[in-house]
Amino acid sequence: MTNHPHASTDATGALAALAAAPDAELKRALLEVCSSPRWAAAVAGHRPFPDRSALLAANKAAMQELTVTDLNDAMAGHARIGKPKAGDSTSEREQAGIQGVDQALLAELHEANTAYEAKFGHVFLICATGRTAATMLAALRERYPNDPATEAEIVRGELRKINDIRLNRMLDEPQN
Repeated sequence: MTNHPHASTDATGALAALAAAPDAELKRALLEVCSSPRWAAAVAGHRPFPDRSALLAANKAAMQELTVTDLNDAMAGHARIGKPKAGDSTSEREQAGIQGVDQALLAELHEANTAYEAKFGHVFLICATGRTAATMLAALRERYPNDPATEAEIVRGELRKINDIRLNRMLDEPQN
């Protein structure tokens, strides 16, 4: 089940394009959604996708298969919370909640990110869509005490949410 507003839309054109895409083109498109090569290969292995739900189910299945190394590959494609990648419309859109935020709050977010990265060895990953800087900071502080195994499973879930949003967006983009 998805919270996507157009979940009932069948996205036939986009699904047909994914089904017909050469392997290299499909892989490139999927790696824009998630930078884990294993994830992209696993999702591609489920094609053709008869409908939106099948594509999202492929994301769910692929996420469950990822190792810690694969999760690190996936996180490498994400900007630090509070610092969207300049010129990257996806990063800027997903972190819209930090725009115009008080500098003191951004400094706290930076400090908390630094501590988290030192502890876990990777960026703090959260589905930032629709979240404010304050709620992301609260989540970061709440998750900081976790052990690495617990945090890896939370990251897996957050990545799945992000991928679902990105896959839905890909399906909803006008076809050329």
